[in-house]
Amino acid sequence: MRDEDYPPQPVFSTGIAGRCPRCGDGKVFSGYLSVAPRCSVCGLDLDFADAADGPAVFVILIVGFIVVAMAAVVELAFQPPYWVHLVIWIPLILILSLGMLRPLKGLMIVQQYRRRAEEGKLDRGNQ
Repeated sequence: MRDEDYPPQPVFSTGIAGRCPRCGDGKVFSGYLSVAPRCSVCGLDLDFADAADGPAVFVILIVGFIVVAMAAVVELAFQPPYWVHLVIWIPLILILSLGMLRPLKGLMIVQQYRRRAEEGKLDRGNQ
């Protein structure tokens, strides 16, 4: 079937859930972050899906902002020993980072499909 035969899927909810950007039913991931070769429901070839470092950059920025802000508040309010900071913030960093990485990668894959993004090419004109 063609892309035009499927109704447009909501970008945010489809991406966060890791669902197929064309049909909204199949899974995009075959592992935690491994992209499936194709959708098991509609057969969409997922070779176009290359989120690269995009999701990791967003995770670093978002988690970094959250943890640094919270650590500063805790430090200024309570002035705990350094080991308390380690016990609190290292697990939080891991939980937030691993929890956000897959949904953000799914969201970027759906955006790539929706925008028909592809590898950049140079147009050399008539040289």
